Amino acid sequence: MIETKMHLTPEETAMLKGEHGETIRKIMETLTRLGDAFDASRFVPLDGPSHLVGCYAVPATQPYVELVEALAADGIRTKFPFTANPLPLDGANITPSEAEQRYFDKACAFQSRLEANLAKIGMVNAKSYTCTCYLQEVGNTPKRGDNLAWAESSAVVFSNSVLGARTNRNAGIIDLFCAIVGRAPKYGFLTDEGRRARWVIDLATSNLPNPHLLGSAIGQKVMEQVPYIKGLDKFLGTELNAATKDYLKEMGASTASNGAVGLYHVDKLTPEAADLGDALIRDDAATYRIDDAELARIKAAYPLLWPNPDDPPAVAFVGCPHYSFDQLCHWTTAMEAELAKHGRDKLAVRTIFAAAVPVMERFAASEFYARFAATGALLSSVCPLLYASNPVIDNSNVITNSNKLRTYSKARFVEDDELLRIIVKGGA
Repeated sequence: MIETKMHLTPEETAMLKGEHGETIRKIMETLTRLGDAFDASRFVPLDGPSHLVGCYAVPATQPYVELVEALAADGIRTKFPFTANPLPLDGANITPSEAEQRYFDKACAFQSRLEANLAKIGMVNAKSYTCTCYLQEVGNTPKRGDNLAWAESSAVVFSNSVLGARTNRNAGIIDLFCAIVGRAPKYGFLTDEGRRARWVIDLATSNLPNPHLLGSAIGQKVMEQVPYIKGLDKFLGTELNAATKDYLKEMGASTASNGAVGLYHVDKLTPEAADLGDALIRDDAATYRIDDAELARIKAAYPLLWPNPDDPPAVAFVGCPHYSFDQLCHWTTAMEAELAKHGRDKLAVRTIFAAAVPVMERFAASEFYARFAATGALLSSVCPLLYASNPVIDNSNVITNSNKLRTYSKARFVEDDELLRIIVKGGA
């Protein structure tokens, strides 16, 4: 048995000695070494399901596919049924072009094999692939104070910040290993000190800022450190209602993709900030002031990576991270109004909205769906990032209102009003 600085329970010691089998011993050794590297004092039991980042099988992830297959063959199961990130394909709702299909057939050759083995080791079901697992329709919604082992940056930051749960921003495979033994090393965001803010964000904009631009500014400045945002409550109020959560979902995704933020606090609004206030701010915290000019500077610095910048967009992606039911309803109404304004019946640009399957099912059962479909928009559970990263799409002009998608692809970012105008009228 390896030596460790961590305090282990008798059961954890037994696992590390191999008394629960060689596979569990290897998993515990990996997690114990991780804990030692981050000076964790002990393990904490997980209070709920994990959310895994490993859901797609491209050639570079073949070792991960083989690992999951070996775990399934060994009869290994996770402590709780888990959710996972959205898939790169959604054949039921999006028909790829011939060139796209040839690429996906080659790049995702192991996809069905991975999904089959994820189901064997503890995946909730085939409807549980989404980056917004915490939405009520999906059901992996942790409670405040729950210790978790999640991956996927936007899910981690939402869970920590808006729900008040506790999870580190885990790497792929580490999230799975923690889910199997039902434990995570206690360090970082699993500790009170690790959740204190090293930055104060002094928001001084004239209006509610675009959440993607605000998140981008914060992420670029604080990187992986914890920000405490002051002034946002002036626009959002102090109630965590559905609209506020949607705003924070979008903002958090940008803090996590343009930096590496895993937790933020919003003064008077998010759970810990509402209770503890300035006590969450470290004495040595720095201050970053964000006004209208700063947000304009952030936006102006985004590069335009389209192969043909003067051409109109070929496709628009909306919903990265996946949209909520309310966001789909809002966009349905907005598209109808914009189409009527310009005397049009259908969108001029192929537009794909992304959401979790359970959210899509709720939306399909509502009075909004027929109106949505009538605009010509498409609804899919696909991961926009994975889908847009294929070389066929990547060499097209992709437009989006998601700063996260903009960060990880060649997509051009525009704000909601501009996106709405473009998808209805066409043109650049």
